[in-house]
Amino acid sequence: MHGTTPYLAEGTTVGIRHYTYEDGAEFVARARESKALHQPWLFPPANAAAYTSYARRLIEDPTKAGFLVCERDGGGIAGFININNIVEGAFQCGALGYGAFAHTAGRGLMGEGLDLVVRHAFGGLGLHRLEINVQPDNAASIALARRCGFRLEGFSPDFLFIDGAWRDHERWAVTADMIRT
Repeated sequence: MHGTTPYLAEGTTVGIRHYTYEDGAEFVARARESKALHQPWLFPPANAAAYTSYARRLIEDPTKAGFLVCERDGGGIAGFININNIVEGAFQCGALGYGAFAHTAGRGLMGEGLDLVVRHAFGGLGLHRLEINVQPDNAASIALARRCGFRLEGFSPDFLFIDGAWRDHERWAVTADMIRT
């Protein structure tokens, strides 16, 4: 790319960038091979039509911002982090959702990617607060939130409708003043 980078932000091993429609084939293949890792917590799009619809919302809806976490060595998609329900005004907040893909799980890439997204959200997006809502039995997701400096703020019974039922969630959050720059 003639000296430019495709990334909004880069760490040691990953960069973050926005979704594109052209990412569909790789994303869907990684989602399919990661089904056992994701379920019952997460159900990313697993076919081309579902990916297109999903990506369209993240690309076009101003209340959402989607990021692919990509390995700097080769550019392959390692996972994804989305900021949903972005509220401006006095709130300046968004809700995070994320998932690693199985071929890179356990290597620390999502922690580095989440740190990059958080810094981008508090910098370029001008947000003040990010929240993560996690089912209490999702130990890996809770560990990631904790490693990235999020604090446990509470418990919400029947919070989100996932996999055919209303699920309890722990509420984790971080504010801009908690992040060291």
